[in-house]
Amino acid sequence: MKNLNFATELHLKLGAPATGTVESLRLLRAFLKLAPRQRFEVIKLVEDLVTDEALPEYPLS
Repeated sequence: MKNLNFATELHLKLGAPATGTVESLRLLRAFLKLAPRQRFEVIKLVEDLVTDEALPEYPLS
């Protein structure tokens, strides 16, 4: 943040965010930078991992 006073006020009022929260925001930002096709592939990969399907033997992209 460019305004340190604002950041300091937020920190004092809310405390520091959890490490998991910070990592989630970093992953979200990286996900949003992907092309739509790559986003689809990431979503498909995660869905496959959740349903315990085998990973593809070939790269998606």
